[in-house]
Amino acid sequence: MQQLPWLEPGEALPDPASAWGEADPVPGLLAAGGALDVDTLTQAYGRCVFPWFSEDQPILWWSPDPRMVLQVADFKLHRSLRKTLARFSQTPGCEVRIDHDFGAVIKACSQSPRVGQSGTWIVPDMVNAYLALHQAGHAHSVETWIDGELAGGLYCVALGRAVFGESMFTRRPDASKIALAALVCLCRRFQVKMIDCQQNTSHLASLGAREMSRSRFVAHVSNARRQEGPQWHFEPVYWAELLSTRPSQST
Repeated sequence: MQQLPWLEPGEALPDPASAWGEADPVPGLLAAGGALDVDTLTQAYGRCVFPWFSEDQPILWWSPDPRMVLQVADFKLHRSLRKTLARFSQTPGCEVRIDHDFGAVIKACSQSPRVGQSGTWIVPDMVNAYLALHQAGHAHSVETWIDGELAGGLYCVALGRAVFGESMFTRRPDASKIALAALVCLCRRFQVKMIDCQQNTSHLASLGAREMSRSRFVAHVSNARRQEGPQWHFEPVYWAELLSTRPSQST
């Protein structure tokens, strides 16, 4: 078993290919320590590495292999969600906002209970780090608003056309799915090919996400981050990116 590198603040992350593998205690773990400043985070995401740790742990850096990704062209718009989006897009008081209240979104994500988890990985240090990343223009929130209230949403990291999904929350039925669908529409509109989902879950798989080898994902990000990114705003006409396509046969 290889030893896990310990990083000092400002020290460069190791090559993602050196992350622990299936024969090691925690596959995908790359390093510990370092810092959560904007420069470190942008370098990490640019190399397909992300932080994930609990409040009683040091900063832990991950680069799993394979990687769960959603090819936006493969997003499964099930009939029930299609009906929800069609109704939402035509209902006064229902709208998608981007970066209107990033702080409220990440706070809500940090407080949302997760199946099989007793706590949250979005600890206060992470909240502050992503608030700074948002101020630097590299983190964005996609928000579902209903009658003037924030009903659900998600936040993500973006470097050019490389988009990395982070976390979602919902306070009303389907509000987080609406936000994800809006992000898919935005990505299709601006030729963003895929959204990183990090870990494999049955929910993500049901929406069309699939695993990709780390080497392929690294190559994609290396190219996509150098391309001009999307304009981070949402127009109702963007719903046509999904609603003009034929629905999935499942409900």
